[in-house]
This record gives sequence, structure tokens and C-alpha cells, in this order.
Amino acid sequence: MHFSYKILILDDDKLVTSSLKSLFSLEGFDDVVFFNNPFDAVKYLEENPRDVIISDFMMPAMDGIQFLSKAKKICPNSSTILLTGYADKENAIKAINEVGLYKYIEKPWDNDELIINVKNAYERAHLIDILEIKNKELEKYSKHLEDLVKQKTAGIIEINEKLSAVINNCADGIIIFSSKKQVLDVNPACESLFGLSEDMFNSKYVYDLFLSKNISWDDIFSQKDEKLLREIEVLNAVNGNKIPVEISCAFIPPKAENELGSYVFVIRDVNLQKDMERLREDFIATLTHDLRTPALASIQTLEYFLNGTLGELNDKQKMLLSTMKKSNEDMLGLINTLLEVYKYEAGRLHLVKTLFDFDNLLDECIEQIEPIAIAKNQKIEKLFINPNNVQIFADRNEIRRVIINLLGNAVKYTQNGGLIQVKAEIDGNDLRFSLKDNGEGIFKQDIPKLFKRFSQGTLEKRSISTGLGLYLSKQIIDAHGGKIWLESDKGKGSEFFFILLDAVLQKKEDALWTV
Repeated sequence: MHFSYKILILDDDKLVTSSLKSLFSLEGFDDVVFFNNPFDAVKYLEENPRDVIISDFMMPAMDGIQFLSKAKKICPNSSTILLTGYADKENAIKAINEVGLYKYIEKPWDNDELIINVKNAYERAHLIDILEIKNKELEKYSKHLEDLVKQKTAGIIEINEKLSAVINNCADGIIIFSSKKQVLDVNPACESLFGLSEDMFNSKYVYDLFLSKNISWDDIFSQKDEKLLREIEVLNAVNGNKIPVEISCAFIPPKAENELGSYVFVIRDVNLQKDMERLREDFIATLTHDLRTPALASIQTLEYFLNGTLGELNDKQKMLLSTMKKSNEDMLGLINTLLEVYKYEAGRLHLVKTLFDFDNLLDECIEQIEPIAIAKNQKIEKLFINPNNVQIFADRNEIRRVIINLLGNAVKYTQNGGLIQVKAEIDGNDLRFSLKDNGEGIFKQDIPKLFKRFSQGTLEKRSISTGLGLYLSKQIIDAHGGKIWLESDKGKGSEFFFILLDAVLQKKEDALWTV
């Protein structure tokens, strides 16, 4: 192995330098110079810096400490080694502090030990160089980091100023709540919306600011996902008006692990939007209502043709006219459904509640749907607990509409040869109804969509229907003060439920029977 260490060795004894020359050559050191005169060595160092400088201690013209002191001034990063006899050991130790001596080696030395010390001295010399380079790099990096911090700080200040401008000039109200539901900060639009000054918000909690019967604030403040809250009102303290709003709620993570997060509410006044929706619904309702007359006229005209009032028809003509009549009847059904939906939403449809036999109503509904079920080789099974003389106080026509819709859906989405179970039971004064099929079912994540307008509520294409049936059914059950819901999973069929509270006015003996 060869070493490219730059080494200078000084000893006034030529026999010693000759011996060392042989040793270093054998060990593979390629760049070693030898001197017997200290002045020549000093002159050489002035033009040729060395990594390691080795000097004898006792020399007539200049002792080793004096020479190494000069050498250190010329080559400050070099490592110096002093060769000394036992008697000069004390002076050598002293020289460690005076001239920065790396090592002293007593004569006679061990060759292996000398070589190891030279290698260590070289590593030390280069370590100093590396440290100086790294220190310069560190200083440069520190300066760059300082400049970068200044730039980032200026950027953050600019962003904060822009963000403050956006928040203060935002048309929507913004409130920041603590995790304990107390107001931390508001923007000017929020002050205007509530009719409160900024100071008046300080003692307020979320319960004090929003009017809603259907929202659990404990649930909202226990979750970290974003939410859109509807059907909420705020009370303006100045004019006493209740203003409908929508709230976008988001969680703000804490800055430290031991801190709690906060919540930001962006509050939008939807009063104008509600007015526009009402105008649109009124227009649709008026247009839909006006469509009923020509639809009825078309159906009646087609009926005249079919019953022979206007002359005899052949079989092909009857088939075509029957198809036209059925299409017009379907269109009239859609028009009537749209009108019913509008009336419920606008609060313009009043329920006409009467006492009626619920068991008879079930028989009527099954009788109407059963021919369609028989065509698909399906069976409708009816179960009724407490059937005798059970009288229900509700709007018979509207409840009939709900059951027909649920039965029709079950027959439509149940495969041929399937089973549909209709069950009603009395629980105190409540009527509980369920309809179960063994069809394909729907995905659980699709269930919330089912009762929305114009939606079949599934990820898959199920039909070309309007999606108003279940929506209207929910409106009817809600108007009765009840509840309707679905339990289903893909591949396991579906079961619809509705419950009418305090609807049972008369019942006698208990029984369970099957049709």
C-alpha cells in the first residue's frame, strides 16, 4: 500500500535520517523529505507545506522546539512530532503547550509505533482542514438560513395580511370556537349577521347562537371531519328576525400535542336562496298543474276510441291506442306526484285524518300490486299482529300511497320467484310497518340518498324512474309525525320500515296470522 502523505523529517544525525528513509520507503510513503540542517528545512517549508513535521530535539544549530515553533507558524495546520531522549522528556512535555506539539516519541522508538503515530498525525492534520472547511460551509449555510428565515417571515406576514383582508371582507360570517364550544373570534360579517358587537360574542357558546332541533353540537365538536349543516337559523339581536343559514364546519388541529384543537364555522345567509327556491317551486307547480288538463283530455279522448264511442277499431289500432293511453296515464301520475311533492314542501297540503281499518287497507294495496307480482312468479306474504278491529287515525289515502309505492318498488327490484313480506304490528298506541324483499339490496353508503328528490339512491343504474316515490313517501310519513327508514346491504335484500306514533285508537285481542 502506498501513502501520499506529505512528511518532513529533520535530524542532524545522517545515520538516523538514512534509517528513517529506509523505514518510510518500506512502509509505502512516497512523499517524504529529509533534512540534517534546520535552516534548510525552514526554507523548504516556506514553499512546500507539509502535513506532518518530525524533528529531533537536540541539535547544535537550533533545538527541536525552536524549529517546530517556526514550522508551526509556516504550516499552522500541520501536525508536529518531537523525537527526544529520556532525559529531555520534561522539556518535550512542556513543548506540547508551548508550540502545539501533537506528540513526542522517546528514543529509541519502536518502528511500528512511529508509523502509527505518523498516520494519526496525518489524520489529525487533515481533520483540522476538514473542520475549517466545514466551519466555513456552516457559516455560509447559517447566513443563507438567516436570509431564508427573513424571506419566509416576510412571506408569512404577507400571507397573514392577505388572509386577514379576506376574512374581514368576506360576505359570509366566520366564527372560531374552542373545543369547549366557546367563541374565540368572529369577523365583521358575523357581527352584522347576529347584530352583536365583537365584545358581546366573548361570553357566547354555540348553543347561544344557533336555532336547530336536529343537530347535536356534542357530536359536531367530537368529530374532526368537515361537515355542512343545514336547516339552521340565527336570531338577529337588532331586528329580531330569524335568518336561515348554512354552516360549513371544519376542525383546526392544535399547534402542540398537549393542546386541544378548535373549530371554524363559515356561516352563509341563505334567505335569498330560499326565496329563489320558492319562486322556482311555485313556477314548477303552476306549470305542472296546467299540464294536468291536456293530459286528462288526451286520456279521455283515447278512452272514447277504445270503448267504441267513435266507431269500431281493429285489434292493431286498439293495441296502439292502449299503449298511448298507458303513456298518458303514466305522465299524469308523474304530474300528480310532482304536485304532491310541491304541496308537502310548501306546507300547502293538509292531511285529512280519519279512522280506518288498517288491515283492510293492506288488503287493498296487495290486491292492486299482486297481478304484477304474479306475472314475475313472486309471492306477497302478509303478517299482521293484533289485526282484529284495529282502527288507525291517519290520512288513509296518503298512507295508501306510501304502501303502494313501497310494494311497487319491492316487486320491481325483486327477482322472479322472489318473496315479499309485509308486516304490521301494534306497539302500544304506535303502528309499526315493515316490507321485506329478498332482492339484490343496495350498498349501505347509498341508503342516505334514497329518500332524496330525483334520486334512485344507488351507485348502479336501477331504473329510469323519477326518484320521487320514496321522497314523497318520506314527506307523507314526516307529515304524520312518524319516521321512515331502510335497512339493506348488497346481496342481502332490503327492508323498509315506517312507524306512526299514537295512531292506534282501538284494538282488541292479540294474534299473528298469515295470508
